[in-house]
Amino acid sequence: MPGFAYSSAAVTLAQLKVFVLVSRLGSVRAAAAALGVSEPAVSQALAALRQHLDDPLIARSGTGMELTPAGRRVVTIASQMVNLAIDAEVAVRQSNGAAELLRVVTTSTLSQSIVPALLQAFTARAGGIEVSLGVATTEEMSALVEERLADVAVGPRLPGLEAEAVMRYRMTLVGHPDLRVNGGGLAGMRWLVDPTGTDPLSEVGALLAKYRVPESQIMVFANEKAAWSAAAAGDGVAPALDHMVTAEVDRGVLSRVRCAGIPVDLLLYVSSLDSQRRSRAADKLRRFVRTPDAMQAMYRPDGGVPVAKFRPPVYVTLWS
Repeated sequence: MPGFAYSSAAVTLAQLKVFVLVSRLGSVRAAAAALGVSEPAVSQALAALRQHLDDPLIARSGTGMELTPAGRRVVTIASQMVNLAIDAEVAVRQSNGAAELLRVVTTSTLSQSIVPALLQAFTARAGGIEVSLGVATTEEMSALVEERLADVAVGPRLPGLEAEAVMRYRMTLVGHPDLRVNGGGLAGMRWLVDPTGTDPLSEVGALLAKYRVPESQIMVFANEKAAWSAAAAGDGVAPALDHMVTAEVDRGVLSRVRCAGIPVDLLLYVSSLDSQRRSRAADKLRRFVRTPDAMQAMYRPDGGVPVAKFRPPVYVTLWS
C-alpha cells in the first residue's frame, strides 16, 4: 500500500501486559513474579514499549514509581487491549470446541494442599475444563484477576473483587514433639515458613505480624513440608493448616504448639470479577465450592496432591 511502511518494532501484547502489571504493582520485580518471567525480560519489554511510544511511561519518584501524563492515558488503553486479546482467545477456543480455560491463583501455602484438592474434585465433576494453578502474593492476585490474566483467586479476601467466604479453617503452629513453650511464650523462637511468609497480607504474613516476629528469626523454606521437617528436627516452629498436619501429629513426628492466640480461625475466600465480566468457568467453580464434594476435598487431611499427579485434565503452572 502506498505510504505504508511495516515496522518490526510494533507494540506487542506481551509489552502491554508488562506495562499494565508494572503500573499496577509498582515494580519490575513484582510484575516479573506475577507473570512468571525474569526481571530482565520485563525490563526489555517495557523498554521496547517506551521506545516505540517515545515516552518513559513510568518514572521513578521518591515514593516508588509513577506514571507520566502519557503513561496515565496509555495504561487504560493497554488494559482494554489486553482484555480484548483475552476475549479473542476465548472466542477461538469456543469456535474450535476446545476445553474452557480456568486460571486459578492462590498463595504458596494453599497451593500445597487445599486448592489442588479442590481443583482435582472440580475437574472430575465439571469435565471439559482445563485448569492452571498459579502462585502469587495477595497484591499480585488482585492485579492478575482485575486485568483478567487470572480468572479466580483463592485465599484471603481481596478488596475490589467479588469475594465469597467458602470455608473456615485454622492456622496453628507445629514444632518438635518435646517442644514446650515457656513463660516467655514464643519470644526468641525461630519461625519456619514457606514463601507465603514473605507476603505481609497473606495468612502466614499476618501471623508473623501479630507476634511481631523480627526478620532475623524468620527462615523461609521452599515449601510447607520442608518447613515442617525443620520444625520436627527442633529448629523452631512452623505455621500449618491445622487439619493438614493431623497425620504428622498423630504419628508423633510433630506436636501442636499451645500458646495464647493459637490456633487462629480464618476464612477462605474465592474472589473473581463480577458476574457480568467473569468467565463461565469461573462461575462454575464458584458454584462448585458451595457443594459437599468441595468441602470434603478441602477438609481432607491427605488433600495435598503431588504435582506429578496433575496431568490432564488439570495442569499446574507456578507463576511465581
